[in-house]
Amino acid sequence: MQFRDLKAQYQALKPEIDAGIQAVIDSSAFILGKSVTELEGKLAEYVGRKHCVACGNGTDALQLALMIWGIGSGDAVFTSDFTYFASAGTSSILGATPILVDIDLDTFNMSPEALEAQIKRVLAEGKLTPKVIIPVDLFGQPANYDKILPIAEKYGLKVLEDGAQGFGGNIRGKMACSFGDISTTSFFPAKPLGCYGDGGAVFTDDDEVDARLRSLRAQGKSPMDKYDNREIGMNSRLDTLQAAILLPKFKAFVEFELSAVNQVADWYTERLSFKYKTPTVLDGFYSSWAQYTILLTNRDERDAMQAKLKGQGIPSMIYYPRGLHQQEAYRSMGLSDEMYPCTIDATNRCLSLPMHPYMTKADVDLITKNIID
Repeated sequence: MQFRDLKAQYQALKPEIDAGIQAVIDSSAFILGKSVTELEGKLAEYVGRKHCVACGNGTDALQLALMIWGIGSGDAVFTSDFTYFASAGTSSILGATPILVDIDLDTFNMSPEALEAQIKRVLAEGKLTPKVIIPVDLFGQPANYDKILPIAEKYGLKVLEDGAQGFGGNIRGKMACSFGDISTTSFFPAKPLGCYGDGGAVFTDDDEVDARLRSLRAQGKSPMDKYDNREIGMNSRLDTLQAAILLPKFKAFVEFELSAVNQVADWYTERLSFKYKTPTVLDGFYSSWAQYTILLTNRDERDAMQAKLKGQGIPSMIYYPRGLHQQEAYRSMGLSDEMYPCTIDATNRCLSLPMHPYMTKADVDLITKNIID
């Protein structure tokens, strides 16, 4: 059994994927070929944004967005404490200071109440200038933008939506990657829409931002002359081969994978919710289920359960074993566990189960039987 079965997906889409790869090889247009342009157009239309700029990976997508706003030394960037390192690390690499925010234990997403408390704390200290909120659409469900966006407006902050895990989710029909002033996603292979390597994208409705993003992803080049570099940028272009792979995968994602993975989530919840804390999807929210994560009673029970499943050939993962404030890179900030009670609780109790659109009811029955027994 695979945690996320990319082999099963490839077998289902093999003719289309192979044809796309061969077409790129035949054209020899390996960098920014027509598949990239086609993909950007389809993704922008899907999420409801005017522009999509494909880039090298999801981390670069976040950094490019922060570069657009000139984020740097003295700036405070607020993001979740319970997420992958890139959500905070991209602000650090530009010289800004990440301000880590505790989560809502029901959704694993940033707590709006904790966010406002951290903004007030930073303002009271007067050492940093609050600039950006990076909510993370963790495990497939969009962050609580109903509450986060009014907070951003209240304090005059930009919102950079980290939709790396949330692509395909929505809130009352408004798609993930459409909520931020700028939004990003990742095409890492295990993401809801993944390629066969690294890849990412940035979404915006602003024509000038779109033009600068396309420049910055290519070393800050002029749109008229690639040897006239007008600002310091990056080398972060999505390979044409990866775009060609993503096009049939995106078609399948929209046509049947998204509904299939929600069916798998329903099967899990029906079988486990009487005994374990299963994921909460807020009213009006729709998840793309990057992960299906349950909470056990404590760390010992969680670790024992993971060991038992492994013994039965069932993979599981711990996302995440520690909060960002506990990472070695941020220990010097001196942030105490007491500031992040829900993050600490989640790191001790969370366990993510196999989750992908090619799972069968029998697969879920086997997994849940071993868990319940």
